[in-house]
Amino acid sequence: MSSLPYLLVLLGAILWGTTGTAQTFLPDDAHPFVVAAARSAVGGFTLLIPLLIMKKINFRTWTWRETILAAVCIGLFQMLFFSSVKLTGVAIASVVAIGSAPVFSGLVEWSLFKQRPTRIWMISTGFALLGCVFLFLNSGAVTVNPVGVMLSLGAGIVFAIYTMSSKSLVAKQDAVAAVAMTFSVAAVLLSPFYVINGAEWTIEPMNALVLLYLGIGTTTFAYIFYTSGLRKIPSSSALTLSLAEPTTAAILGVFIVGEVFTWNSWVGIILLLGSIVVLTIGAKYTTKH
Repeated sequence: MSSLPYLLVLLGAILWGTTGTAQTFLPDDAHPFVVAAARSAVGGFTLLIPLLIMKKINFRTWTWRETILAAVCIGLFQMLFFSSVKLTGVAIASVVAIGSAPVFSGLVEWSLFKQRPTRIWMISTGFALLGCVFLFLNSGAVTVNPVGVMLSLGAGIVFAIYTMSSKSLVAKQDAVAAVAMTFSVAAVLLSPFYVINGAEWTIEPMNALVLLYLGIGTTTFAYIFYTSGLRKIPSSSALTLSLAEPTTAAILGVFIVGEVFTWNSWVGIILLLGSIVVLTIGAKYTTKH
């Protein structure tokens, strides 16, 4: 099999990992909710307009219920995540949000669909919870903010629900069209924040360029790359490659943004990344056996 699909998935995950760092180049008065609205608008409509021109989307037969639920979730996720980045930094916000999502996904499936958690999931959850404990204990690091970590955990919960709703949506609609519609609807739902929180800063050239990158780079291209590669490789491989997202965020947070961590923070980050490794490798092993 060609290595191209693997490279596409990896590139998509790396682009996602640059989201938090790109946000730090926006002015201090750039409200996280407005950032979420602008990113959704650029990312969603960049995909939606060409698809409408090519008549790839039929509004009459579209799956609206799942789309609206996914849009609400992705909108909330961005609001929580961008707020967390402002408070606790790029690396910790990214790793906590991504690391906690599989844990909350298992809890949702257990409570709503009565699917008992596996041993692999419980081990992974243990790593994630212990990682969060180390982050909270690190009171000496200015980059660790308990409220910011809580917002990241909230982002993880919402992203878990988003993933479940998206699974149902993609089962009925083309994946790229589903992404276009989800982010476009999210952009409409988030549009009132332009007025509530002020969006004058978005028209400044440098700020507009950052928002264009957040929308086109970390949303449009990232999802196209990821979806295209996912079609030709096992999902377990794609999940493993997606570890590039928090890893990229952590590296950029330290070397580009200049975030500084004590040993407690590094232990917490490693444990959270470890929880994802256990979950993905364990799922692959279980499938084979």
